[in-house]
Amino acid sequence: MRMVPMTTRLAEALRKHRHLKSDRVLCQADGKPIVANTLAYWIERASRTAGLATTRKPKGAGPHVLRHTFCSHLAMRGASPKAIQELAGHRDLATTQRYMHLSPSALDAAIALLEPGLRGRTGDAAGAEEANC
Repeated sequence: MRMVPMTTRLAEALRKHRHLKSDRVLCQADGKPIVANTLAYWIERASRTAGLATTRKPKGAGPHVLRHTFCSHLAMRGASPKAIQELAGHRDLATTQRYMHLSPSALDAAIALLEPGLRGRTGDAAGAEEANC
């Protein structure tokens, strides 16, 4: 078993959701552990309910998509690749990098670091728009 740190907000949500028939947060109505197919079905159903998918088997709406989301959110908030690697439980940093999808705004923020006056940096702002390299 692997222990993974969590935010206090998540810990509180899990405490509130805890099933009274089991120590587990996610379990069947009788308290027995769920199987992977059940979790996948719950995530698919939640995706459809939230309007993120319209088909019975929405593409990418399974437990694995949560791992991508977790790594991407950490990357967009400035976590180091090494920290993300350890939290995700990857042996190889290259694996972690495949999970770290950045939003266009995160890429714009990275380029903005080169603008004069930001983060104590000075220099020529030429080329801060977009260039074909």
